[in-house]
Amino acid sequence: MDPHMTEWLNLLIRWVHMVVGVAWIGASFYFVWLENNLNRSNPKDGLSGDLWAIHGGGIYHLEKYKLAPPKMPDNLHWFKWEAYFTWITGVCLLGVVYYLNADLYLVAPGSGIDSTTAIAIGIGSLAVGWLVYSFLCDSFLGKTPVILGVVLFLGLVAAAYGLTQVFSGRGAYIHVGAIIGTIMVGNVFFVIMPAQRNLVKAIEENTEPDPRLPAKGLLRSRHNNYLTLPVLFIMISNHFPSTYGSHYNWLILAGLSVFSILVRHYFNTRHGSQKFAWTIPVAALGMITLAFVTSPYANQPASPQVAHTESHATVNVDVEKDDATSSFAKINQVIQVRCTVCHSATPTHAAFQTAPGGVMLDTPQEIKINASRIVAQSVTTKVMPLGNLTKMTDDERVLIGEWVEQGAQIQ
Repeated sequence: MDPHMTEWLNLLIRWVHMVVGVAWIGASFYFVWLENNLNRSNPKDGLSGDLWAIHGGGIYHLEKYKLAPPKMPDNLHWFKWEAYFTWITGVCLLGVVYYLNADLYLVAPGSGIDSTTAIAIGIGSLAVGWLVYSFLCDSFLGKTPVILGVVLFLGLVAAAYGLTQVFSGRGAYIHVGAIIGTIMVGNVFFVIMPAQRNLVKAIEENTEPDPRLPAKGLLRSRHNNYLTLPVLFIMISNHFPSTYGSHYNWLILAGLSVFSILVRHYFNTRHGSQKFAWTIPVAALGMITLAFVTSPYANQPASPQVAHTESHATVNVDVEKDDATSSFAKINQVIQVRCTVCHSATPTHAAFQTAPGGVMLDTPQEIKINASRIVAQSVTTKVMPLGNLTKMTDDERVLIGEWVEQGAQIQ
């Protein structure tokens, strides 16, 4: 597909995905807040609580019925399409970004799998993730929500580890997010909505509703609430190569998810007491700890010795040093051969019409300005070049790192 059309298709789908996703998450967070802040003291007959609120210059009075009003309203709003369209646009975005360019964004260099196999694994992971999740929820573990939550979390961590063995860090992260998103929308479609329809139908027919369905819906709704923040991180994770590009990327994702869940738990419970206020500083400390342990300087020896490796590139780049300081001419040679295939005013790779992220490395000045980015992406995390399509060698990465350490001189 033409790269210009791909870019605009990406933009359109991503924009719609963001709009409907905000609507879904906003509604979910609001109703959790509303439920937790209802005034339940001396409610009116038939009510379980009410709430007075002011917003946008108006005062609102909201009431929650124990079961239903004496007469069902003619217009009852159902919150479902936000969830459905978030998943639909998410899957479309997955296809446009990761499946149309699987060699670049999805397949891990050296994994030994082709694009078709990688795509099949990706799609299969969504289906398997939902089936395993639903089975566990309907098993005996469903009667012990805390234990079920721990088992589900460990299952997602295992999925993250497995996917990082065959996918790029970015590809693995986004598929974990897609698995979680599939679980969340599956909960809405297969459990929460049927429970709500059953309740409304029973009220209209003046029959006793099945109590098991609302109980299942409540459990799945809680899961959706706690999974929201990990999914939001995954959606923006491609901007942070020190997470997905780390050798321990799956553990970093697990840690960030734990901290997100702790924060969400505090906001879910703070209406009743502040006994979970400790989760906020613990999450903050955890983030600081992750920043430290993922630092490229945390465990780096004073004078790292890296063995020279043979280049398998089609273009030979001489990285032998003839003096104490690596000359910029050799750095420029590496970057022009390995990086400007994409990062140029005129990219030669068929997937790009313009330089990704607007980063161009055609001139010495552009290379110097982006020196820290180059180190982060190609030396520290080694996520660039994408899929190592230009076969950058370890020698070349070391050369770039040493050049930047010595001041990134271009003269």
